[in-house]
Amino acid sequence: MRIAVALILTVAMFAPARAGEKSGVRMPDTMVLAGKRLTLNGMGLREATVFNVNVYVAGLYLETVSSNANAIVQSNQVKILTLRFVRDVDRGDITKAWRDGFKNNATVKLATIQPLIDRLNAWMPDFSDGDVLTFSYVPDTGVTVVINGQVKGTINHEEFARSLFSIWLGQKPPTKALRSGLLGKHGATS
Repeated sequence: MRIAVALILTVAMFAPARAGEKSGVRMPDTMVLAGKRLTLNGMGLREATVFNVNVYVAGLYLETVSSNANAIVQSNQVKILTLRFVRDVDRGDITKAWRDGFKNNATVKLATIQPLIDRLNAWMPDFSDGDVLTFSYVPDTGVTVVINGQVKGTINHEEFARSLFSIWLGQKPPTKALRSGLLGKHGATS
């Protein structure tokens, strides 16, 4: 299953079909995972610091397109969040971002999923410009983490999955513009 997920995601990320574009990063309009056709819901740019340094472009793929963040997080549909880095990011910075994101947006008490957050962070490397990090969620299978086509592992826990997607779609996302873009608002895919 892991090899199949990695292969599907790798092929889909480089498919020459129509694509969304954000800040020079192109993503296909559709992907297929677990027999489900997913549509690009939206794209957003993660900017950091007061200087608005571009970090990554994110794309959210859903079975059913929606602009309702809570409905997306709570839904038990197949979904993919892919991040294409547009600069180098140290492992320490990315793991801090995940810790802060879970702290600010977890759907359950943090202690409930802390060991799973630790596992996710253990899989994180330093990222370079052009690297791709993908979180794919399949009901009853969990969240599979793929970095540059290599499966790092799967975490099968519903509240972890909801909390993970809440990092970007919750009330305290990295930036409001990134959240809006993933929700397909404000011309995010052009």
